[in-house]
Amino acid sequence: MASDPAPGRGVLKRLPASPARRGLSEQPALRQVLAQFATGVTVLTAGGDDAHGMTANAFSSVSLEPPLVLCCVSKAARMHTAVVTAGSFAVNILAAEQQELSSYFADWRRPDGMAQFDAVEWAAGAKTGAPLLTGTLAWLECELAQVLAGGDHSIFLGRVVAAGRGTGEHALVFYGGRYHEVDGRARAA
Repeated sequence: MASDPAPGRGVLKRLPASPARRGLSEQPALRQVLAQFATGVTVLTAGGDDAHGMTANAFSSVSLEPPLVLCCVSKAARMHTAVVTAGSFAVNILAAEQQELSSYFADWRRPDGMAQFDAVEWAAGAKTGAPLLTGTLAWLECELAQVLAGGDHSIFLGRVVAAGRGTGEHALVFYGGRYHEVDGRARAA
């Protein structure tokens, strides 16, 4: 029987900071600062032999001409291998009512490969074959244009080859460590 951790100490241990991170805030403090930046919520998907899906909020548009977007994926994530192997990916921009979908694709215990998509409604993208999830606000299919180093992540630059609006109306947003809803009908004054 394992003993309880020492009072005030968690079961998980923080890894020592790399030399590059020394001098920056400790990870929990940095997370608290970054949690103040509201982001949309996406599910990245890739088809092919290493098909996979992953919840991500490190996504941004880059350029309209040529049409480019980026997403950041940990080098240790299964999604990293899936995107590199497929040479393409899709970005599914989630609607407010898709919080459960976000949680599902963030859970590492779900099945591997195409089996993980058995629990959700989707259609194969016409250009990349990547799963496009039903009910999203919008989706983009991208060909992998470039892979850039970004510390323990890779920055995938994708050339948009197809895009469309979905049926969702309200946006799912992540802010302060929690999900929030943005009413798509509300307009700034």
